[in-house]
Amino acid sequence: MRFIELSRRHFLQAAASAGALGAMMPARARAAGEAGVLRVASYGDLQVLDPAFQLGAPENAICDLIYHRLAVFKGNDDTSVEPDAAAAIEQTDEKHIAFTLKPGIMWSGDFGEMTAEDVKYSFERIIDPKMESPYAGDWAALDHVEVTDKYSGVLVLKDFSPTVWTIAIPGNSGIIVCKKAVEALPEKKFTTEVPAYSGRYAITEWTAKQRTVFEPNPKWSGDAVAFKQIVIVPIEDAAAREIAFEAGDIDCCEVSLGTLARYRKDGLPEGAKLLDVPSLAYVWIGLNIDNPALADVRVRRAIQSAVDVDQVVEAGYFGAAERSTGIVAPSLLGHRNIEPRKRDVEGAKALLKEAGAEGLALTLDVGLDSHELNMAQVVQSSLAEVGIELTIKQNDSATFWTIGDEKSGDQWKQMQLILNRFSMSPDPAYATEWFTPEQVGVWNWERFNNEEFGKLHADAKFEKDQAKRAAMYVRMQDLMEESGAYIFLTHERRAYIYRNTIVAALNPAGEPLLRLFKSA
Repeated sequence: MRFIELSRRHFLQAAASAGALGAMMPARARAAGEAGVLRVASYGDLQVLDPAFQLGAPENAICDLIYHRLAVFKGNDDTSVEPDAAAAIEQTDEKHIAFTLKPGIMWSGDFGEMTAEDVKYSFERIIDPKMESPYAGDWAALDHVEVTDKYSGVLVLKDFSPTVWTIAIPGNSGIIVCKKAVEALPEKKFTTEVPAYSGRYAITEWTAKQRTVFEPNPKWSGDAVAFKQIVIVPIEDAAAREIAFEAGDIDCCEVSLGTLARYRKDGLPEGAKLLDVPSLAYVWIGLNIDNPALADVRVRRAIQSAVDVDQVVEAGYFGAAERSTGIVAPSLLGHRNIEPRKRDVEGAKALLKEAGAEGLALTLDVGLDSHELNMAQVVQSSLAEVGIELTIKQNDSATFWTIGDEKSGDQWKQMQLILNRFSMSPDPAYATEWFTPEQVGVWNWERFNNEEFGKLHADAKFEKDQAKRAAMYVRMQDLMEESGAYIFLTHERRAYIYRNTIVAALNPAGEPLLRLFKSA
């Protein structure tokens, strides 16, 4: 049974995807409840497993299985960290964090044991300007890493920064790579072929857009691994994921909030359990300031006023998510605690007339998920009321995540509106990081180039007064909205359905934390 809001066309697309899923998975991995095998659906395939250049959340789950960090989030509601590769890690004063690695952590291949030199290399590699890592800002506070012996070292900071513990160390920028293995590569970076790994699992098979298979790392010396095999299957449409779960083809997947509402009302499928949590992620519509059709701020503000955000959120989340007022969630410092902007159709028409932009034709890029199409259709209808003709362009995940990237070609010039979603860490700096002037053409696809915003973001990372720091993030979100380049939509919720034969866990961003999954 599918939720009633799904159109026949979407249902047939989803059913076809689910049928393809069954064909692509081996029989032993398809058998429902097979002991020791965990099958998880992801909304997208892996593209880059180099922590300095990762593209999306689907890669987070993979990296958590194959790499180490000095410390990691404990998971679920607990946003504190615990040692991972580190036997001990401590902030000894405002500018120094001392660590000692656990001995005996081995790299795959012939690369030997993990050392403090690997830690130094990994972190300094990301902040090296020559690398042009989009995540260099995560380590803005880091000056350098001092190695004191084979296993020990000190992170030397420019000044105290809370984001070191909330973003850098436990995040993807805190992943430790093997210096010898990476330095042996021609370009000193990699994409889908990991030169050396140290985590619980190894990737034993990757078939693009079909599945990634993991089996225990033979050199793993930590606690016993939970599964003899993990299979991650990329399924971009939520309805197709849900069909696959109910058919027994997968053991865990994220469900749409429309389906969550149905599960709340009618109950879960037999043998299923549910994780239903608030989200730190943020969803918005971005407008490309540098596109000629959107260069006039009056046009952008007209679009902001014209879109019926309440109906957009309702169409995508069926009453299970609330409107947002910015990119910082209510549970975080720096949340913009104001009334959401009201729709103003007549005001939008007046702005378009003043700008001489009546009869405008625009495009909106979205992903393949059916809930995104539902939202896009409401935007299309809203803009039609003010005389704007909107064409919806659906993209698979590989295409979508390069649309605004200058290094991927000239498609950013054609991009006009985009429905986007970014995942989060439990610190507001991770929200504002991607909209600085330095990120224009990298992750700042709206090309919002505001000097005040950039300075506030940089200063807020080192601000010790929490009230002042919060005010800085509120101001940054004010600037974003004033630019006309952003229509804030929601922080969503996250809901996952899984077999009662396993124990599931999430990271603070509400994403699967596969290293903590185990048999029930």
